[in-house]
Amino acid sequence: MGIISWLIVGALAGWLASIIMGKNAQMGALANIGVGIVGAFIGGFLLSFIGHGQITGINLPTIGTAVLGAVVLLFVVGKIQGRK
Repeated sequence: MGIISWLIVGALAGWLASIIMGKNAQMGALANIGVGIVGAFIGGFLLSFIGHGQITGINLPTIGTAVLGAVVLLFVVGKIQGRK
């Protein structure tokens, strides 16, 4: 995937994850992109244990993997910060 694809998937995944976790009002566009890109790595790592997690381009499985990882990231960060 190219850099533009990473930015698009990151923005979409970060935005969806922030809505799922109830943090949409607290996050801006750059935070959504960062969370989405890091989430894609986390989601790919976690799903690789069950034989999935291929990041192949802008498609639903890739976005789903990135959203899963972004939700995990936001959950862990929230627990570390002591907030709900």
